[in-house]
This record gives sequence, C-alpha cells and structure tokens, in this order.
Amino acid sequence: MNCIIVDDDPMSCKVLETFVSKSPSLGLVGVFSDSISARNSLLAKNDIDLIFLDIEMPEMDGFDFLSSLQNPPSIIIVSASESHAYKAFDFNAVDYLLKPVSYARFCKAIEKMMRLQTSRTTPAAAGEEEIFIKKASSLVRLKLKDILYIEALENYVNVMTLDEKYTIHFTMRAIESQLPSSLFIRIHRSYMVNKSAIRSISESSLVITMGDTTRTLPVGKSFKEAILNDINIMVR
Repeated sequence: MNCIIVDDDPMSCKVLETFVSKSPSLGLVGVFSDSISARNSLLAKNDIDLIFLDIEMPEMDGFDFLSSLQNPPSIIIVSASESHAYKAFDFNAVDYLLKPVSYARFCKAIEKMMRLQTSRTTPAAAGEEEIFIKKASSLVRLKLKDILYIEALENYVNVMTLDEKYTIHFTMRAIESQLPSSLFIRIHRSYMVNKSAIRSISESSLVITMGDTTRTLPVGKSFKEAILNDINIMVR
C-alpha cells in the first residue's frame, strides 16, 4: 500500500516514517506538513491507498482537508487529542492513534487496515465486516451484509437496512471507495445496492428485496452495462 503522512509535527512525522519503514506492506510516497500541499499532491496522482493524518494543522485542518476530497483514500487519524475521535467516525477513519504513537499500536492499526482491504475483495469476509455508523449521539455497529442500499443526498447519504435509516455526512463517491465491490454495486449517481438484495433488473430500474417487501430503484444509463456484466459474473 502506498501511503503519505500529513502532519505539521516534525517529531510525529519522524516516528511515523520509522514505523512505516518497518512495515513491508507499506510504501511511503510523501510527507507533508500542511493539508494544502498534501491535497495538491493527491490531485496529481491516484496511487495513494492510505493517509496518516493529523487534525490540528494551519490553514486547513484535517477534517476540512478530507471534506475537500471527492474520493479520499483510507484514513488513519494521528492526533494529540482524543476530542476528535467521535467526528472521525463521520469520515469513516480506519483507526484513531493518539500521540505519542507506540509501535505496537501502529501495528494494530495497520493490521486493521489490511483486514479491511481483504474484505473489499473477498465476498464472504466482506459480508461479515462490521462498521460503526453515527446515529444521534451514539455509534451503531452494522454488518455490511445488512446494508440493503445507499442513497445520496448532496453531501450526505442515507444508509438503509431492513429496520433502520442512518443519515451520515459522506459523499457517494467517498462511501463507494470504502465499501467492497464484491458486495456493493453503483446503479445510479444517487444509489448503490447490496448485490445480494437484487431481485430483478429491467431497462431503467431494478427491484431489491427488503424482508417481505420490495423496493424499486432507478438504474442510470451509464451504469447499466457494468451492472449486467457484474450480474453475469455473479451467476456463472
């Protein structure tokens, strides 16, 4: 995995660089002391898989930096304060490391990241993968396989299960990059669905099963061919 470090604390950067160098699964592409430089670098290349990100930085803090990216890589927050931990869940951070970061805790975060990557390409594992979603003042644990579809609402998305609707601050492109393609597929600019929930597909819509009922969702013209190709793979 290619990674970058975005942190204005030189000592923290040095520690993270040392830890990354000890991890055969990681390749350090760059170190940035401000979010603007990191953002410009990300816009110029698309081969970054992971960002170690500090929150409190000059000009643009870590959360503003993430909000400015349409399709951010995976994120591990590295902060001197616990106060940002709750908000980090809104951005689907893989982990939250408190400074000073120990090597053991760093390794645990990387192992979590590796499991997440595996789940995105392994259907069985993806179905059992769990995420936390913010609801009111609490965090709710969900299995990915229980998510039936996702609906975009500008800078928010509705995550729909059989029994609940969760509205979170996330763009569709961002959540698409976080969910395993083995389990979910984009069908429209405003919708993603769980493949296992698909019941039937017509020219401009598809039907998903929701317990004892069904729901019809639109299929965008630009997504139709990819959907049919994916379904063919599924039924071979």
